[in-house]
Amino acid sequence: MNTKKIELLSPAKDAEVGMAAIDHGADAVYIGGPSFGAREKASNSIADIERLCRHAALYDAKVYVTLNTLLYTEELERARQLAYDCWNAGVDALIVQDMQLLDLDLPPIPLHASTQCDNLTVDKVQQLESLGFSQVVLGRELSLKEIREIREKTTVPLEFFVHGALCVSHSGRCYLSQFIGNRSANRGACAQPCRLPYDLLDADGNVLIKNRHLLCLKDLNNSAHLEELMDAGITSFKIEGRMKEADYVKNVTAFYRQKLDAIFERRAEYEMASRGHCQYTFEVNPEKSFNRGFTDFFINGRQKGIDSPFTPKSMGEYIGEVTWCNPLRMELATDKTLHNGDGLCFMNENNELIGIRADVVNGKTVSCNRPHGAHRGARIYRNYDLEWQKQVEASTGNRKIDINLTLAEIETGYEMVAVCRDAINRVSASVTCEKITATNPEKATENIRKKALQWGDTSFNPINLELQFAEPRLIPASVIGEMKRQLVEKLINALIENHRENREIRCTDTSQLMTCHHCIRYANGMCSKETGQKATDLFLRPVGYPPLRGGQGGVTFRLVFDCRHCLMYVQN
Repeated sequence: MNTKKIELLSPAKDAEVGMAAIDHGADAVYIGGPSFGAREKASNSIADIERLCRHAALYDAKVYVTLNTLLYTEELERARQLAYDCWNAGVDALIVQDMQLLDLDLPPIPLHASTQCDNLTVDKVQQLESLGFSQVVLGRELSLKEIREIREKTTVPLEFFVHGALCVSHSGRCYLSQFIGNRSANRGACAQPCRLPYDLLDADGNVLIKNRHLLCLKDLNNSAHLEELMDAGITSFKIEGRMKEADYVKNVTAFYRQKLDAIFERRAEYEMASRGHCQYTFEVNPEKSFNRGFTDFFINGRQKGIDSPFTPKSMGEYIGEVTWCNPLRMELATDKTLHNGDGLCFMNENNELIGIRADVVNGKTVSCNRPHGAHRGARIYRNYDLEWQKQVEASTGNRKIDINLTLAEIETGYEMVAVCRDAINRVSASVTCEKITATNPEKATENIRKKALQWGDTSFNPINLELQFAEPRLIPASVIGEMKRQLVEKLINALIENHRENREIRCTDTSQLMTCHHCIRYANGMCSKETGQKATDLFLRPVGYPPLRGGQGGVTFRLVFDCRHCLMYVQN
């Protein structure tokens, strides 16, 4: 049966957060490059992106770079060069908004249509598909019914936000920040005026609602609808948050990884889009991370209660109510364990958010060093769990790739073979040594198995070991250890290289005239790997031929160099 790969796509503020996302179960991450990303404060160097790409490739996970601001004409050449830098660094796709990029001679890197393109209709997605986009990020406002209709009339892979902050405006069509403070959301500089308090007036100037966050929405949480979304045609589930720290990304990624894996257990037609499985050492709970309360937005049509009019700040998890209090102490009805240093909050009787620190906790009694202003019956939330925070910060995700092992004797010694579960990646390592017949076969075999199956803190988890000996052998631990060391290095290199070799390539027939292993730079002593100088584009001009197109000057061809893969492209 053909299975459909489902992608969990997590945000990356920087390379470290991106690697944390991968380690905690992401199939892909999206990250800002040095410029032209829709979060100007979340930029990253190409060197850092390359480091992230290498880590992701080990797990066959993907890295997408956001190049999704609107561009000025004078910026197009820089954007074009950035696209090449990303491709050479190992990036799997660019997320773009500005259609001018389609007219540039880009590398064969896949392009994803950003949600900033306002992708809300069948016609729009059909248009993007016809332009060659490899994936389309749908607008958050769509319902399941509308998503199904788009899927029925298109074939391009569809991506959909399932968690995180919500923009009240259609993405790409908000100009309020530009109007108020000359900070354009479409240039990555949104000042978030939607989070400010406003008064609501009638035509005569009468105040209908005073000092409320009327444009502020709760945060999105569509975890209850993942299976419905899959069946409607979504293949990439996106978590918002390119300004979020690692603790948020670890927790929310792990939450959706568990949700998706549970579905895959029941639905064999779906599978994860990368390799490796994780183990978590903290309580996975999205309510413990930043949130303004949750809504599933318009997934089942228009509904009340999607806004957060009283505060744009994080409330955290609900833990109980105040049963008794004085100005410096409160007793709570809660089933949660509280800790000294926890952050708590509540809405006072004027619907104002009050934050307090639990300085001293004694069971269900909380003492504060400053008056807190709580009242009996107040609903208490915890927006900072000190002990949980420590556990998340220490978490590595422990992501492992399952492998099968074979240990056999060869003429000169022993050989160990490792094969990934996909049966595609196979590596071997051998050691020349003396063969010793075991005098206690049962114990010798037990020791061999024990040592061969211990892979410690590597990225690999052996699930089976087959022994192929002519007679029982006694193999020193150092011999087995050396073969495992070789296998780890070879597996890492093979998995990373295979991912990069199998990257999807966008069709560029309109401009790509040749793809060559022959390199003019290399043939003429100009190879960047040999000279250490950057391989800028060159041009070819036919000599002695009449003009190939109209005009007096003939034509020149651009030579573009993919130095990582030693390829040269001839473009018109």
